[in-house]
Amino acid sequence: MKKQFTFFLLLLFFSNLSFSDEPEGYPFNSFDQAMQQAQETAKPVFVYFGRYGCGYCEKTNKEAFSSSEVKQIYTSHYILAYVDSESGKRLRLPSGERITERELGTRYKAFVSPVFTFITTEGTRIHQIVGVQSIETLLEADKKVQAILSQAAL
Repeated sequence: MKKQFTFFLLLLFFSNLSFSDEPEGYPFNSFDQAMQQAQETAKPVFVYFGRYGCGYCEKTNKEAFSSSEVKQIYTSHYILAYVDSESGKRLRLPSGERITERELGTRYKAFVSPVFTFITTEGTRIHQIVGVQSIETLLEADKKVQAILSQAAL
């Protein structure tokens, strides 16, 4: 009886934790797939560096990515990639180099989560925002990135 009760308490505890992944309803890809699509479409990439169990990621998913305006803008302006910054999953970069998602997070200075990084089709960082985001901060970040891209095109 004591083992069953302990098991029940553990089950209850773990069911209350936040287990965050990419926001639902968005076409997030793996990083290597997103880079391939970006090169084919000439769109920049929006990389969401999150991790399993990230409460701040879950908060951002619920509060900011629930916006239909954010969804419309981000899906039309960017190729979306989700990277688990603690994962050992291997990726192939456009250069052919093989690294893990964790190593990719280190390269883009995603030492906490969430980190949102906007990059060119070549992988150069354009802009980065860190931590919990609101609808307003995501929309503001898009405006900043679009301004940077339009200046670069001149």
